[in-house]
Amino acid sequence: MILAIDIGNTNIVIGGFECDTLKFVVRIATNPSKTEDEYATKILNILSVHNVNKSDVKGAIISSVVPPLTSIMRKAIAFAYGTDAFLVGPGIKTGINIHCDNPASVGADLICACVAAHNLYKSPALVIDMGTATKIMVLDKNGAFIGVSIIPGVSIALKALTQGTAQLPQISLEAPKSVIGKNTADCMRSGVVFGNASMLDGMIDRFNDEMGENLPVYATGGLAPTIIPHCKHDIAIDENLVLKGLNILYNKNV
Repeated sequence: MILAIDIGNTNIVIGGFECDTLKFVVRIATNPSKTEDEYATKILNILSVHNVNKSDVKGAIISSVVPPLTSIMRKAIAFAYGTDAFLVGPGIKTGINIHCDNPASVGADLICACVAAHNLYKSPALVIDMGTATKIMVLDKNGAFIGVSIIPGVSIALKALTQGTAQLPQISLEAPKSVIGKNTADCMRSGVVFGNASMLDGMIDRFNDEMGENLPVYATGGLAPTIIPHCKHDIAIDENLVLKGLNILYNKNV
């Protein structure tokens, strides 16, 4: 089994692959203050629920946008499973070119999502990753990463809305029955869900205009299933695109 580990600002997502088949996905809260021993214990305990024994894990690969946790997680995996995890970063073979001002600054999670989209669904394409931030990435016809737009994430915007106002409450994130809200909670849900869906539709139009063609669109991330179904564009959802990209990168670099 190969462990694919995506360290995000909000959650750490771990997937287990056997012969390129994703067997399970678990999520734990991102906490930079925890030690490698604490993470090793937590991961061992959580994976045991999925009947994963220490001897089952043959390798691991990590993408991280939380630098303080990168080395901690690598040590945790080494301690728990006795394997030296690959890190997604400069020097790793990706199979795609990065046409940006500073290729080294492109987030590891963005690279993983684009690698998966290119290898599984082909290029050109737009790739939307809806996590702590919402990212819209562009792959050209050759599979090269040519740029990205970064937008405040759905949860960040909702948190700012409730914390920055005196009377707006915390709400569950789900679509209301109508865009015209009749109570405070539904008014907020309308703005957050339909507003983000409309924003994505508008951004897709702008990307297509600049590219001169209508590109296929793929979406991933924990919030994609909440927002994407309310978009007017045809967008395919693959919630585990980053994990699949990690598995592809592991096989390219092992």
